[in-house]
Amino acid sequence: MAKDEASRGEELRELGWTAEEVRQYEELWEYRQRWGAINLEPEDRVLLRRAEAALPKRAAHGKGSLKKTIQEKSHYRWLSFYRDAMLASAAEVGLAADEEAAWVILLEAELGALEQLKPVLGLPDTLKAKGLLAAREAWIEAIASQGRLLSFDFDAPLLALKQKESSNWKPLRPEGALSYPVLDAAGAAAFRAEVGPALSAWMGANFPSLKETPQEQPAVAAAG
Repeated sequence: MAKDEASRGEELRELGWTAEEVRQYEELWEYRQRWGAINLEPEDRVLLRRAEAALPKRAAHGKGSLKKTIQEKSHYRWLSFYRDAMLASAAEVGLAADEEAAWVILLEAELGALEQLKPVLGLPDTLKAKGLLAAREAWIEAIASQGRLLSFDFDAPLLALKQKESSNWKPLRPEGALSYPVLDAAGAAAFRAEVGPALSAWMGANFPSLKETPQEQPAVAAAG
């Protein structure tokens, strides 16, 4: 059987599979990709066959078979969702015309690093990505004193989404978080220059799919 580059757990969720069923499928899929199916228990093979029967067939044309782009992966869409919610609320939170929100800069840098490095974002990568929860908070805390502090309701966008549709996305920040530093043009440029390379380095050091396949590093622009 041809090996997909990433599991299709998100599609199974959309088909009504429970979170536990999807978790089992993704773990078994990952095991089979690495070690083959020979040592799987019969019930595990049955679950994989059920998943493959439920999923719509992908057009196959040799190496040109359809697969999700990085922008279609759930982790990327989750980050984009929060970035877009913040951009849409700029006037509401009191952002001045010459200011940028530090959280928006951080998420845009993270999205850019994903586009550049193109990790698989399967289960091993997304488990490691939980480490970015603390890393994001540390980066924001370090820059907060260099700007003006506003408030943004980080719980509201996800709560609104879940009222409209089913979603297993997790909050970006701890419940009740409101702190929202904003930076002037010079501070925003400095933070962007710092956090982009830091995120790329973090992903390269922590995402298993990037460790297994060395990635070309982004070129660094010459100063001056």
